[in-house]
Amino acid sequence: MAVGHNPFPEMHSVKGIKLGSTNVGIKQTVRDDILVIEMAAGGSCAAVFTQNAFCAAPVHLAKSHLNQEPRWLLINSGNANAGTGKQGLQDAFACCASLAGEVDGLAQQVLPFSTGVIGEPLPVAKLTSGLAAAVANLAEDHWPQAAQAIMTTDTFAKGASEIISIAGQPVTITGISKGAGMIQPNMATMLGFIATDASIEAGLLQQSLAAAAEHSFNRISVDGDTSTNDACVLLASAGAAAPEISADTPEYEVFNAALHRVCKRLAELIIRDGEGATKLMRIVVEQADTVAEAVLVAKTIAHSPLVKTAFFASDPNWGRILAAVGRAGVENLELEKIEIYLGTVCIVENGGRSPSYTEQDGQRVMNQPEITITVRLGRGAVSEEVLTCDFSYDYVRINAEYRT
Repeated sequence: MAVGHNPFPEMHSVKGIKLGSTNVGIKQTVRDDILVIEMAAGGSCAAVFTQNAFCAAPVHLAKSHLNQEPRWLLINSGNANAGTGKQGLQDAFACCASLAGEVDGLAQQVLPFSTGVIGEPLPVAKLTSGLAAAVANLAEDHWPQAAQAIMTTDTFAKGASEIISIAGQPVTITGISKGAGMIQPNMATMLGFIATDASIEAGLLQQSLAAAAEHSFNRISVDGDTSTNDACVLLASAGAAAPEISADTPEYEVFNAALHRVCKRLAELIIRDGEGATKLMRIVVEQADTVAEAVLVAKTIAHSPLVKTAFFASDPNWGRILAAVGRAGVENLELEKIEIYLGTVCIVENGGRSPSYTEQDGQRVMNQPEITITVRLGRGAVSEEVLTCDFSYDYVRINAEYRT
């Protein structure tokens, strides 16, 4: 089940980036479950990772390898290699070393990523048995296969791609993501892999990715659970004919804007595919004093099981939204200044139910598959948006049956 029609888009190949995948049967045999991404020599790499204290072994290893001029990403689905202690680290490194042997590189040039069940040993022999086939499958146009290979409970593959102009030359930004549950970003969320043929040094690339992740992946929530394995990687191959992008230039702004659009699209697709989701909710907090305050209020609403179940039932129980705003922890709220809207229908003003509100108006909005909740705090000029989805019976079923 997913919200809206979400066909896989046209994915523009990125010069200097190849992708190869195969199936080794880690958890299923229907689609590929390991993926190798290769970047040509001379590129740069940036990444953002989960802030979960129990971050997975591949996250630890990827962090340590990030400053070793990485050229390869190794991703598996079906097993998270999280909660696996020292053995998990050894297993992740063994897989990096095995791939390095296949591509004539160094283990430290490989960034590993895993997604799936927590607490189970990584099946190293099974995973490494497919590396030769994945490497043999490397090609620039294998983005659709790659998007399939990283899925777990996702119901559709997620991708976004743009071609922009830098100094009159085409530059491509193409990315894939996976995620449907255990989604509450605290840096990134899900797994996301984005590539560009722009030329941009690693420090500036990291700055650009961090900002894009903050305003996209850090603005979504399915269930409020930050995963142990979340990560998002941005590879820049320098394969385009455009000149190197420098800080504080119009070209950097054009690149940043496009990267933000790609990340926001990938983030929205995750919410559209939220486990059991039937509705997408855009929670917009306006007239906040600070960004942190606006995000706090929006996420308090987004994380509320009572709000999310009401939306699943198409029940205009607006008191649940009011209660969430009130318990968000914003100090010195002036209640008479707060306004809350369902779509364009004002439900709260002057500290209580709007005199113009009718249950029929609220019901009309709640029956829609995509709904905007707007909260105006009357405290400042800051506005932020968080995307979330409803909680359905299927969310409980999917997560109750996840290991069976």
